[in-house]
Amino acid sequence: QVQLVESGGGLVQPGGSLRLSCALSGSMLSLNTMSWYRQAPGKQREWLATVTTEGSKAVAESVKGRFTISRDTAENTVFLQMSSLKPEDTAVYYCRRLAGGNFYWGQGTQVTVSS
Repeated sequence: QVQLVESGGGLVQPGGSLRLSCALSGSMLSLNTMSWYRQAPGKQREWLATVTTEGSKAVAESVKGRFTISRDTAENTVFLQMSSLKPEDTAVYYCRRLAGGNFYWGQGTQVTVSS
């Protein structure tokens, strides 16, 4: 069953920008609390940003000022806007939904920052 569908990943040059999307699928569902994570091969998965049901936001210090989380509740979609990208931002990016005491992961989308 697919509940979170991610898109927007790809190849971008250093200093460039990219916006990731995560769309919630399924009937009678809402966004609830949504988060973005990333993971590079051989490294621990890293939390990046969260937006709560009420709309409160938090961003990791490591990407603060460059990454912004937002949502479109009407479309059941959460976004991660990334700017001033660096090669070290290269990773698989995942969205996560927390609802009903459970959390669900998207399939991940690859972001590669290289010239």
